[in-house]
Amino acid sequence: MTGVEAVVLVVAGLMVGFINTLAGGATIISLSVLMFMGLPLNVANGTHRIAAAFQTLTSVSTFRAKKVLHWKKGIVLGLPVIAGSIVGARIAVEVDEEAFEKIVAGIMLLMLALIVYKPQRWVEGRQELIDKRISWKQGLIFFALGLYGGFIYVGIGYFLLAAIVLSAGYDVVRANAIKVLIVLMYVPFTIGVFFWGDMINLQYGLVLAVGQVAGAYIGARSAVVRGAGFVRWVMIVFIVISVLHLTGVMDIQRMLLSI
Repeated sequence: MTGVEAVVLVVAGLMVGFINTLAGGATIISLSVLMFMGLPLNVANGTHRIAAAFQTLTSVSTFRAKKVLHWKKGIVLGLPVIAGSIVGARIAVEVDEEAFEKIVAGIMLLMLALIVYKPQRWVEGRQELIDKRISWKQGLIFFALGLYGGFIYVGIGYFLLAAIVLSAGYDVVRANAIKVLIVLMYVPFTIGVFFWGDMINLQYGLVLAVGQVAGAYIGARSAVVRGAGFVRWVMIVFIVISVLHLTGVMDIQRMLLSI
């Protein structure tokens, strides 16, 4: 690895750590950079999870220090995600990539509409849902999210946030804290699967992690200091960018390659 490559990975990691902690969808940046450096897609998909593990560990520690992390609920919600992620990381599925990207873009547009139309759900929280026990339906939802995150990962932050806010009643700041805890819980299991399949470049993953740790720390502190309204607007901006990329209006990979 050259010095220039190391700098590029750290800078990319800084962006990814910040955006993923506040919202999600930034994994497309790290995947693009890793592929630009010569890694096959499946190896890049495994490698970036090394950085994701360090990033979420930093985010969880910061949210915990700021006393906005609800451990018990997060762990209970995380257990079905772990189960789903192991299945998702192991299965080999033939997917029409173009059609799949359009489906994900459609889901993100629906989420954007919910954020804009019902902003109070994301900002205020709903105590009656927070106090309720986890239902079997929620368990299935989070298992499905784990299946998605284990297999594809890109955009999982958006979907976890939506599920935590809308089904568990948390405002978006506390939902972000639970989101990164859940990702921290399941990512090591998927790393194990990718290691077993020899689909991880440890050197690139660790250098990328340096930037993502810094970005995660800044993102978590910004979420707590600036509040739910700020996080909601960050989500809106990056959901729009993700949708533009997935629908082909904006090619993030080409933009990165042209820099």
